Amino acid sequence: MPTVNTPRSYGSVTKTFHWLTVLLILTAIPLGIIANKLDYDTSEALAFKAFFFSMHKTVGVTAFFVALARVLWALYQPKPAGLHPKRRAESFLAELVHWLLYGSLLLVPLSGWIHHASTSGFAPIWWPFGQNLPMVPKNESLAALTAGLHIVFERVLALSIFLHVAGALKHHFVDKDDTLRRMLPGTTEAGTPHASSKLAPFVMAIVVWIAALGVGLAIGIYNSHVAIAQSVALEEVQSDWQVDSGMLSLEITQFGSLVSGSFEDWIAEITYTELESQGSHGTLRAVISIGSLTLGSVTGQALGPDFFDASTHPTAEFNADLIFQADGYTADGTLSIRGTAIPVSMPFDLQVEGEKAQVKGRLELDRRDFKIGDNLPNEGSLAFKVNVDVTLTATRTP
Repeated sequence: MPTVNTPRSYGSVTKTFHWLTVLLILTAIPLGIIANKLDYDTSEALAFKAFFFSMHKTVGVTAFFVALARVLWALYQPKPAGLHPKRRAESFLAELVHWLLYGSLLLVPLSGWIHHASTSGFAPIWWPFGQNLPMVPKNESLAALTAGLHIVFERVLALSIFLHVAGALKHHFVDKDDTLRRMLPGTTEAGTPHASSKLAPFVMAIVVWIAALGVGLAIGIYNSHVAIAQSVALEEVQSDWQVDSGMLSLEITQFGSLVSGSFEDWIAEITYTELESQGSHGTLRAVISIGSLTLGSVTGQALGPDFFDASTHPTAEFNADLIFQADGYTADGTLSIRGTAIPVSMPFDLQVEGEKAQVKGRLELDRRDFKIGDNLPNEGSLAFKVNVDVTLTATRTP
């Protein structure tokens, strides 16, 4: 069997690409369906779900590179002529489906890959080249968009596969011609070379993709579908120091990988007086809206009843004295999360210049102290330690 195509037969390279792509796609799709349906209410269940998602993503990335090589090879090679050139509508539909297949085989895994790179956490791709992509930022809006695109392109791919298989079976069992046999192992020559239009089916394929994207937009598929607790509105407070800007970020370790996030809404009531003596220099009361948390691909899980339980416990609160000792500042007080209050001490750096102050601190917590993730009793899926980082700039209130 020749390696290259001829005007009447497919070569071994084309056949290998075809059947390898079939194997990868028919593996990736069921893996994705199974992974989405699996529960994650225990540590073992979460690890099992992550295993299926990692396998799905890894097979998908592999399918992308195989499909890319296949498309490039197809553009380089002559395509054997159709066996029924006088059936113009049938020939047009066959070419249209081929273009939809080629495009979808690239767009489905690529959109999934960009979604994976734009978010953080959960199941990694099993390969040594990292989880990020050049020029793809960590961005929740981009993650929601590409998740929707992945679903839309997947539907187009599924429809294309159905039509492609239906056409092959029709040729084999109804027309009883060699269309299917030309793609099976061995050498089968059939058909007479003839001129055919490639542009019209290609343009129609683009129209189909645009229509599919429009349907996705109409049903809101590009918006985030994660069920997230409503972020409660926090009351403004009068404070000796008014926070101008700042960030309250969170860092966890899931399946050995760091996942970073932050709370969008929080308030701080600060009293502070500069003194030369050691001891208490002021107080801090901070209230955090738990529902404002974003934590990559695990945001919905983190806000759920097994973790922060944001619907029942919408806020967390930190009340502390600002203590100055010889070795620096600490905020010593009580942190209340999920209805549990724990004494904590947060070291922080303070720089005051005139009426401006800059604060930077880090607090290490153990999630078990607040009964967060009790359904994950070991660190294989979620580490016990949680890092909280605080940075803020404040101005003294006149």
